Amino acid sequence: MAFDEGLAARIRERLSADPAITEKHMFGGLAFLHQGNMAVGVIGDELVVRVVPDGTDAALARPGARVFDFTGRPMRGWVVVAASALAEDTDLDAWIDEGRTFAARLPPK
Repeated sequence: MAFDEGLAARIRERLSADPAITEKHMFGGLAFLHQGNMAVGVIGDELVVRVVPDGTDAALARPGARVFDFTGRPMRGWVVVAASALAEDTDLDAWIDEGRTFAARLPPK
């Protein structure tokens, strides 16, 4: 599955100043990792975001968000955000910040 290079470039632009961020091809898309822990990623034209597990329901209440069930099993602490909900830079920024903040709390891999 190809991923949206435009969305990846928008994310890369926002994370490029952080030396703790690396990129890795995962899930048929592109993941952005903070010290080895996935923060956000792109699958197709959608954004995958890692959120605080207890905050999953709040994240799912936001426009365009749905459960991440890549394996057929819903995963708490992960959401997928539709491309239509990412048109505004402020919306993309908020999701990226949420994913990076959570990943930064995890021990480095």
